[in-house]
Amino acid sequence: MSPQLISILVLAVVFVIATTRSVNMGALAFAAAFGVGELVADLDADGIFAGFPGDLFVVLVGVTYLFAIARANGTTDWLVHASIRLVRGRVALIPWVMFFITGALTAIGAVSPAAVAIVAPIALSFAARYGISPLLMGAMVVHGAQGGGFSPISIYGTIVNGIVEREKLPGNEIALFLTSLIANVIIAGVVFVLFGGLKLWAQGAVETDDQRGQEVPPEGGTGTGTGGTATVATRPDTVRLTPARAATLTALAALVLAVLAFDLDAGLTAITLAVVLSAVWPDDSRKAVGQIAWSTVLLICGVLTYVGVLDEMGTITWAGEGVSDIGVPLLAAVLLCYIGAIVSAFASSVGIMGALIPLAVPFLAQGEIGAIGMVAALAVSATVVDVSPFSTNGALVLAAAPDVDRERFFRQLMVYGGIVVAVVPAVVWLVLVVPGFG
Repeated sequence: MSPQLISILVLAVVFVIATTRSVNMGALAFAAAFGVGELVADLDADGIFAGFPGDLFVVLVGVTYLFAIARANGTTDWLVHASIRLVRGRVALIPWVMFFITGALTAIGAVSPAAVAIVAPIALSFAARYGISPLLMGAMVVHGAQGGGFSPISIYGTIVNGIVEREKLPGNEIALFLTSLIANVIIAGVVFVLFGGLKLWAQGAVETDDQRGQEVPPEGGTGTGTGGTATVATRPDTVRLTPARAATLTALAALVLAVLAFDLDAGLTAITLAVVLSAVWPDDSRKAVGQIAWSTVLLICGVLTYVGVLDEMGTITWAGEGVSDIGVPLLAAVLLCYIGAIVSAFASSVGIMGALIPLAVPFLAQGEIGAIGMVAALAVSATVVDVSPFSTNGALVLAAAPDVDRERFFRQLMVYGGIVVAVVPAVVWLVLVVPGFG
C-alpha cells in the first residue's frame, strides 16, 4: 500500500473516531500528523509543523478576542440595532445585507477570510439576538465573500487570471467574476429558503428598542398618582453610544482600514486593537480571553496541520496527477472539480486553484474542453466549499457564533459543507464544461 493511500485512510479513521467518540478532531489530527509524518512520510518535527496554520491561528484568536470585548461592552448589540433600523426592522433582509457587504469587501480587494472575519461576528450576533439560524447567517456571509471574490481587482480574480495568462490559456475576467457571483447568489437563495428565510419574511418588521422606549414619570411628577402622568421615550442601553462602544467601533473601522487599505494581517491587527481596548477598559475585557474559541482553534489547527503533512508527502499532487492521466477529458474535468472542492474544504482555496489549473492544462491544450468554462468551474468548485468548518471561512463562522451549541453547529456546517462538495462541482461541470466539449 502506497504512503499516499495510507495517509488518506488515516484521515478517514480520524473522521470516524471524532464523529463516534466525540473526541476533538483537531487533537486526533495532531496525533495522526505525528504518526503518519514520523512512521510513513519520514518527516521530522519541523516537517510536520510546516503545515501548522500559524496565520490562521492568529486570525482566529485575534478576531474572536476583539469581538468578545465588543460583546462584553455592548458594541455588537448596538451594531445589531443599527442594522435593524437600516432595514426598517425587516429581519429577513439582514442576511442579504451581510451577503452583499461581504461581497463588496472581497470585490474591492479584501482577502476572503479577512472580509469574513470582519462581518461574521456582527452577523452572527444579530442571528443570536433575533432567532435567525446561525447556519443561514454564516452561509450568507461566506457565500457573499465568494460571490465578490473573483472581480478583476480582487485577490482571487487576480491570482486566477494571472495563472491563466501564465499558462497561455484563453481567459475572460468578467465571465469568471459573473459566474462566481451568480453561482453564489443562487446558492444563497436556496439556503435562505431552506433554513428559515421565508419564515423571517413572513413575520414582517420587528419593533426596535429605540421605538419601544420606556415609561418614566414626567419631570416633577411621581408617576403613581391620578393627576395624569405622561410617558416619554428614553433611549435604551442597546442604542446608547457609550465611550467604550465608540472606541470599539473605531477599532473595528481601524481593522477594516488596516486590512483593505494597508494590507496588514487581520489577526495581528485585531489582537493589537483588543489589547488597547483591554488596557483602557479592563472591566469589560476581563473575561474576553476566556471567550476566545479555543476548542475551534484546536480543531482547525490540528486538521490543517495534518493536511500539511499530506501536502509534504505528495498525497494531494498524487491524487491530482492520477486524475489528469485519465484518457476521458470530461471525466477528468469533473474529477478535477471534485478534487478541488474536497481539498479546498480543508485547505487554502487559492493554493488549490494554483495547483489544479496547471494540472488541467494538458487536456485543455487538446481543445476538446473549453478553457474559460473549465477555469470558471474549477474556481467555483474550489471556493463555494469554504462553508466547511475546516476551511478558514467556515472556521471563522464557527468561532464567531455566540450562544450556540458549538458541537452541534460544527456538525451542521460539516453536513452543509459536505452537501455543497457533493452537489456543486457536478452542477458547474454540467453547466460550464459539458456545453463547451467537442
